[in-house]
Amino acid sequence: MTTSSHWVLTLDCPDRPGIVHAVTGAVAAAQGNITELQQFSSIDTGRFFMRVQVQTGFERSSFEESLAPLAAYLQATWTLDEVGRRRRTLILASKAAHCVNDLLFRQRSGLLPLEVVGVMANHPDLRPLATFYGVDFRDFVVLPETKAAFEADVLRRVEEDDVELVVLARYMQILSPELCRALAGRAINIHHSFLPGFKGANPYRQAHERGVKLIGATAHFVTPDLDEGPIIEQNVTRVDHTLDVHQLVARGQEQETRTLAEAVRLYAERRVFLDGPRTVIFA
Repeated sequence: MTTSSHWVLTLDCPDRPGIVHAVTGAVAAAQGNITELQQFSSIDTGRFFMRVQVQTGFERSSFEESLAPLAAYLQATWTLDEVGRRRRTLILASKAAHCVNDLLFRQRSGLLPLEVVGVMANHPDLRPLATFYGVDFRDFVVLPETKAAFEADVLRRVEEDDVELVVLARYMQILSPELCRALAGRAINIHHSFLPGFKGANPYRQAHERGVKLIGATAHFVTPDLDEGPIIEQNVTRVDHTLDVHQLVARGQEQETRTLAEAVRLYAERRVFLDGPRTVIFA
């Protein structure tokens, strides 16, 4: 049976001459039509990255059979997925609603290729929001003595629900190094970005008191090094002395939702590659 399908192929391998020719040749051998192709050679790590969208009349197994020998020859890590397939996603949250609401709205509207399997939070405040969108919600009391049990529940949920992406949508808890390592490369966090940076409580009040002129947001992969994971997306906007603290918060939340949504989209569409401590993004 030959049904027309649209695939996205991602490939990461040691850099060498002839990779593009070899990959496009394999696509042609499978009678595939390339609809999008992006590539990058990293001088820093000697790695080659490639993302190709292919329309083909062959079933997935036939396409994989034509690619597997080439991938082995290139010593490549590769994936083959359907273009537009919704990635199974788990959201971690606290009390702030703006990022959770934005992700759930974009999922419902078809603006993000996500299938949110649930929201897990350390407060019950967002239950009505999750209920409105028809998404499972579970809240837990996360204290030093219960943190390990909560994180075990997260990992169990990831395994049982085949979760591909975990989004920390203003989840105001520090993940343990063990959980960070278990979710390496598939957990995204969002936080404010001020110049200069302010840590601790009430960062927007600190920014207001110091007369900050730029505020923004950074979305990055979660690592054991707090807020230092490989960056996926950043945005910034100008502010001035006329804005009070509440207005700064509103501007900041706008940047956070926008930045997180874009980072999630890039990840869901398989446009994000890890290149050591940084990312390669095929936007």
